[in-house]
Amino acid sequence: MRTPPGQALTKKWPVLHFGAAPHIEIATWELRVFGLCENPYTLNWEEFLQLPQIDVKCDIHCVTHWSRLDNVFRGIPTKILIDLAKPTSDAKFVMQHAASEPNDDFTVNVPLDEFTQDDCVLAYLHDGEPLEKDHGYPVRGIVPQLYFWKGAKWITGIELRATDSPGFWELNGYHMHGNPWTEERYAW
Repeated sequence: MRTPPGQALTKKWPVLHFGAAPHIEIATWELRVFGLCENPYTLNWEEFLQLPQIDVKCDIHCVTHWSRLDNVFRGIPTKILIDLAKPTSDAKFVMQHAASEPNDDFTVNVPLDEFTQDDCVLAYLHDGEPLEKDHGYPVRGIVPQLYFWKGAKWITGIELRATDSPGFWELNGYHMHGNPWTEERYAW
């Protein structure tokens, strides 16, 4: 069975986010990797695309009870991005930082060992097409083993941390972990 409990299949890709989708210019977009690491760095768009890329075929499961099967995302493996930073031994979590409107304070927390699984990427293509603005253009995190909110849309930073801390949705009642197979939807 490929659909977790409580989910309904859809062929559409519903758009769900808080606030307006930010306007991001490729010419000024950057990805910053920082925190508990020996080699913090920043990549621009061209540098990002020069890194090794993979296609990941995965199912996505939204906390709002929909699932979409057989998505193909192309992107940079998160493991490569993290390895380039050379995390220190006390780095156990990542906080994804994302552009957002009206504020630039949208964050998503994920355990480091789950963020660096072989099927986790920072994706810029979905089913062969650039991501749409409402789906995270130009780049979004893909962490297939967790609910879809655990991959930040409009990602601009990855912070390596020793401790877990709630991101935007967790501060607003969502579960700290987000496993769809055990229905870790909400904090209560």
